[in-house]
Amino acid sequence: MKRTVSALALLTACVTFTGCVTLAAPALAQSQGDWTLGAGTITVTPKSDNGTLAGAPATISDDTQISLTVEYFIRDNIGIELLAATPFEHDINIGGAFAGTAKQLPPTLSVNYHFPTKGKIKPFLGAGINYTTFFEEASGLGTLRLDDSWGFAIQAGADWQVSDNGALRLNVRYMDIESDAYLNGASIGKAEIDPVTIGVSYVHSF
Repeated sequence: MKRTVSALALLTACVTFTGCVTLAAPALAQSQGDWTLGAGTITVTPKSDNGTLAGAPATISDDTQISLTVEYFIRDNIGIELLAATPFEHDINIGGAFAGTAKQLPPTLSVNYHFPTKGKIKPFLGAGINYTTFFEEASGLGTLRLDDSWGFAIQAGADWQVSDNGALRLNVRYMDIESDAYLNGASIGKAEIDPVTIGVSYVHSF
């Protein structure tokens, strides 16, 4: 959790600083009725301590996939964003030994506030809900199953305007993801994933 808070605090401080030095009351980051579409990559990094499975410490590997975002602005500078991605695949280790793999999709719905600025750097903050579904679990130990997860999500980021309608985006997101794990139908514990994600993308406004 300390790593999560540190990452979000660093990016929040950065975007707040860049925003504050160029804030202007009349400026709008986005207007009501606008849409944005983003495409890029997102890296999911689970926390270092992923709980106890089958009586031993569990660790879950990182993965990077293609990300897509769609955002609709319900008010000036306030947007509702849906995050989607291609499936992530993670190795699962129990007690330091490889135990299996699982794929997951973490669609996330957020409400974002985009700070209005005069400059090309436009920071934003967001909060919302994450739903993670697991599938294609595989293990040499037997039949592995991971329950789907609901949890909150928060993010901080900034857009660097490169054209009238285009921007490069960097964002950091924390997702609350925990899943009950079963092996051959018996509960073996809870996988505490709780990742920090780092996204880099191109965002186009319509």
